Amino acid sequence: MRAVRAALASALVLGTIVSGLGTASAQTEASAVRPAAWGQCAADVLASLPASVTPEERARLTCAVQEVPVDHSRPRGEKTGIAMMKRPANDPSKKIGSIFLNPGGPGGSGLIRGAVSKNYFQPAVLDRFDIIGFDPRGVARSNPLRCFRTQEEADAVNEGWYALPRTTEEISSSIRQSKAYTDYCKINAGPLLNHMSTEAVVRDLDIMREAVGDKQLNFVGFSYGTLIGSTYANIFPQRTRAMVIDGNVDPQLRLTNGTEYDRQRAKGFEIALDAMLKRCDSAGVAKCAFAGNARQKFEVMKTALGKGPVTMPDGKQVGLADVIGRVSSDLYSVPRFATLVQWLQSVHQALNPSAAAATTFGVQSVVDLPAPLNNSGGRMDVDPLPDTPYTADDSYYAVNCTDKPFVRTNRFWAQTASKWEKESPTFGRYQAASDLLTCPTWPTRHPDRWIGPWNRKTPNPVVVVGNYYDPATQYLFSQRMVKELGNARLISVDSFGHCILGRSAATDAAVAKYLVDLIPPAEGSVFQPNVQPFA
Repeated sequence: MRAVRAALASALVLGTIVSGLGTASAQTEASAVRPAAWGQCAADVLASLPASVTPEERARLTCAVQEVPVDHSRPRGEKTGIAMMKRPANDPSKKIGSIFLNPGGPGGSGLIRGAVSKNYFQPAVLDRFDIIGFDPRGVARSNPLRCFRTQEEADAVNEGWYALPRTTEEISSSIRQSKAYTDYCKINAGPLLNHMSTEAVVRDLDIMREAVGDKQLNFVGFSYGTLIGSTYANIFPQRTRAMVIDGNVDPQLRLTNGTEYDRQRAKGFEIALDAMLKRCDSAGVAKCAFAGNARQKFEVMKTALGKGPVTMPDGKQVGLADVIGRVSSDLYSVPRFATLVQWLQSVHQALNPSAAAATTFGVQSVVDLPAPLNNSGGRMDVDPLPDTPYTADDSYYAVNCTDKPFVRTNRFWAQTASKWEKESPTFGRYQAASDLLTCPTWPTRHPDRWIGPWNRKTPNPVVVVGNYYDPATQYLFSQRMVKELGNARLISVDSFGHCILGRSAATDAAVAKYLVDLIPPAEGSVFQPNVQPFA
């Protein structure tokens, strides 16, 4: 679990807090929204950009921090700052407005998404719109919500918190450590703890829209960002110009029954895995290293690893949690399928050395064990190292445990996990070990959160994009999103992976036509990705 949480933290955190962020201690008078004060981005922000962003593109980027209320029901109260980055339109003379981006999560840092927006949008969109990425409240550079003061505190809580608790001892330990985690959050998280709902993020977004001078919002959201978009479209339907939501949640289910939502989410991973294994066998061993009764091999592997880990040729051990964790992660990205099946074949060969093929594959470790808390090697005469500052943020649980209602006890977690495991044999228990384990003891009670209605009509249809084999947000969720929204149009893509913009030329063209000209895709549109697995 430590490795899983460390990976999540490294994916979410972007540097340090922008100077001037944080909640103000003084009460200030409410006033009209001030225009965004764009200026030069901090050097470390620019240094975090990928190499694909050219020096010319970097020079055009600007940054700002937009002040918003911590509690939108008290606009004169404490304030917090939302970090934004803008990539200006290529042709300002023909600019339509701004497009705000959210990459998902919750807790995903979206600050630099504008800088890399050419990965998602066709030139026609980049010519006519400023693209604005931002870190939502409590995330990365927008006053990160932190449950720990030091990394040592976090490590102590993560110890004994299992990603796939199976035995009575592992379950008891995970429940205990999860409760310790939420207790730390109650002590350390600060004023934002009670104001991390998606509704609060949406109201921040409306302030940002006004601050950049747009009368209506243009928004593109991925994964959890589809909940932000659908919520905005229902709180502010007449302020919505164009909205594209890719990799959709089921908002009504998510906001009314967190347990059932997560149960159905596990089924989405099962659908994607089954389809990938079938596609692997169809491609053959020349294109998919794990081919040859792939499903049977996978089930035999799970059974064997359920009895104990296997030692790989490099001496590292791989257990059942490692395999399920890596498969669930790699199903998000089609380019990772090739190395995933090679790794699975390596584990299969380690379990069956007499049947191992002559070809060997490189093995990538799933678990990155942290360094010891000190370098004394057990000697008591060496001074311990000083405390390490905690630089992650805990916005993922802060949002999910605020938005998604759960029974306020985890006494029955073991029974529920066993039930889910029967329904979703690979991912049921793994999914249950996340929100279902943690949110019952989350310290926020009766939070302000939007629970509907979801059917308010926007002037233009919301474009909903769904992949047939999306693991994290199964295709059924996109179908439900379209039915729940008051005015929506579905684009279906015969694709694997989580979300699709930038990986399907036909989808990108339809989205560009919609964003620029407000012409939605034809009803029932089905497109293909640029690349299919094992092609």
